[in-house]
Amino acid sequence: MFPAMPVTLSVDVGRDEQVLLVPRHDNTYASVGVVADVSERMRLAGRGLAVSLTALHRGIPGAASADADGVLRVDVEARPDERPAGTLTQELEREYRAVVDEILELRGDDGRIRAFVRSITDAGALADTAGYSPDLNFSQKLQLLETLDVVERLTLALALQRERLAELQVRKRIHDDVEDGTQKQQREYFLRRQMEAIRKELGEEDGSVVDEYRQKISATGMPDAVREQAERELGRLERMGDANAESGMIRTYLDWLLAIPWDKRSEERLDPSHARQVLDADHEGLDDVKRRITEHLAVRKLRSERGMTETRRSGVILTLIGPPGTGKTSIGESIARATGRQFVRMSLGGVRDEAEIRGHRRTYIGALPGRLVRALRDAGTMNPVIMLDEVDKLGADWRGDPSAALLEVLDPAQNHAFRDHYLDVELDLSQVLFVATANVADTIPAALFDRMEAIRFDGYTTDEKVAIARRHLWPRQIERNGLRAEEVDITDTILRVVVTDYTREAGVRQLERELGTLLRRTATRIASADQPSSVTIDIKAVRDALGRRKVEHEAAVRTAVPGVATGLAVTGVGGDVLFVEAASMPGKGGLVLTGQLGDVMKESARIALTYVKSHARELDIDERALDGREVHVHVPAGAIPKDGPSAGITMVTAIASLLTGRPVKSTVGMTGEVTLQGRVLPIGGLKQKVLAAHAAGLTEVIVPERNQHDLEDVPSEVRERMHFHVVASVDEVLAVALETLEVAKAA
Repeated sequence: MFPAMPVTLSVDVGRDEQVLLVPRHDNTYASVGVVADVSERMRLAGRGLAVSLTALHRGIPGAASADADGVLRVDVEARPDERPAGTLTQELEREYRAVVDEILELRGDDGRIRAFVRSITDAGALADTAGYSPDLNFSQKLQLLETLDVVERLTLALALQRERLAELQVRKRIHDDVEDGTQKQQREYFLRRQMEAIRKELGEEDGSVVDEYRQKISATGMPDAVREQAERELGRLERMGDANAESGMIRTYLDWLLAIPWDKRSEERLDPSHARQVLDADHEGLDDVKRRITEHLAVRKLRSERGMTETRRSGVILTLIGPPGTGKTSIGESIARATGRQFVRMSLGGVRDEAEIRGHRRTYIGALPGRLVRALRDAGTMNPVIMLDEVDKLGADWRGDPSAALLEVLDPAQNHAFRDHYLDVELDLSQVLFVATANVADTIPAALFDRMEAIRFDGYTTDEKVAIARRHLWPRQIERNGLRAEEVDITDTILRVVVTDYTREAGVRQLERELGTLLRRTATRIASADQPSSVTIDIKAVRDALGRRKVEHEAAVRTAVPGVATGLAVTGVGGDVLFVEAASMPGKGGLVLTGQLGDVMKESARIALTYVKSHARELDIDERALDGREVHVHVPAGAIPKDGPSAGITMVTAIASLLTGRPVKSTVGMTGEVTLQGRVLPIGGLKQKVLAAHAAGLTEVIVPERNQHDLEDVPSEVRERMHFHVVASVDEVLAVALETLEVAKAA
């Protein structure tokens, strides 16, 4: 019995028939040993001695002594097993045999061990058979040896065998669970399924990643097609497990699907009156965009009240086109606040990668959805206001054309089924209110611009700038510079001085910077106790802080001599006034052009010279005046590229003024394209040009006849202060623009 235990012979087996076997571990002897008979003795090769022992019963060692021959003698208290009476022992024996039978069945016994166990009738000996188990460790076997009571020993043996049986059953269950899938999966899959089965036995399966995703997908109001896609990806994740390298990509994909607010929408406030109040409170002017937003809300309100369903083409794509600083971007926030929607801004300036709009395909490392998907995630609703800022500055290169990718986004007939490359599911963008901004419309591709509803931001009048400064810029700069409203005050007259003498822009950014400079100087003086805590800004304080005036009304000085005409142009920053100068000099004839002019302006200059030469007699010009002379046409600010046909009549007027000796009226500005026959053709950007002329101190503007209807867009306060000459030919232009001969001679 106990063949796997280390034992120590306590007596000389050469002379005694019985010995005491005591287990030893770490130089420590057990408190109970086994008394055994020496049944056989034999000599081995090399003069070694071998004995055969038969265990009899347990014994408790007592006092030990050595005899004269050096043999250790031990007093042993014999503890043979007593056969217990009662049915408890019989029940334990039957259950023990049953457990051992199940263990042997799971381990694949051939029947010999089962027969050996059944042949044992003594309860104590039956319990001692547990010591043969290779799965018991030393301490368990020692505990079994030291249990003297038969019932307790049998109970302990039964408990140990039950543990072995449970372990074998778990192994068998794991093996059975995995066996069905081993034909399709590799060894790694087999081991992973074992881990899952072990977690299941430990009760840890409730917190698995797959179940967590499944619960989130069920709780998200995804469309059926999207839910099916998510379930397919979740099935792939479940089959491959967390250890696979692709599992991280699948989890990222599922996270993005769950991040989209599929069933969440802001409760839109369909109140046109409230929306107009909010827009009027936040922005001065801009009546066109305010009117369009209120119209949009009014239509939606009527359709909602009358039970009409929304159509797929009901989406609004507003495009605000105008110079910088005119409030295009900030009005998007006001629209969101007026309609009760969330607001998200997407800056598209310099974007050249199509994937920024449509997303990357999942085959690429580090793939992500496009900006529209991210905008919906940030907004948390499916009907936000999305500001597409600087849409005219989109680029294109070998990575694709982002402007072409926007065609589907901004088409109300298509964006209900927008498909992002990363998600590869349809997104309904028809409820999104898109607001795009641009400085100029010329650089927006025609196909994209066709899908937009353009609203022009042509700049502010002086009165509007003063009102904006009073209501918005001045309070904001007071707070930014650490002041209080009661500490500093400024009149509208002084604000007008800042507007007219220090800014010439369509927007108000430079105006806000000038006001910031003025308030910083004031804050410095207040902090240094150089002036009272309550200050009223006067003209002296403005000059001290901002220096001499930066804007001069120089039309009268520049046009005092013949050969200089005042033209009106539109640039990327709004309307502007430019002077066209002409001079003649001895030479071989021809035309010299300077001022970094584009091809169109160069053609306009050649057309102007040709017209003047061909109509010299009608203009009272000596037909031989240009013989042996060159004409030089220059447009100052040569560092700035200039192009466009609207300077045609200005160049004709400058050359005609030079050759007739009649100066151009200092109060007149002009714009219009010219033909070889002297027709004046229409131009664009009339409102911006008129506002620039008004800011420059001009009081008369010559405009083409076919642009007469555009004068309605000019603010009424500007129209009342200026006189407009509507012309159809160059003759009418020269009659209005040139001084009379009497005035020219008097000058």
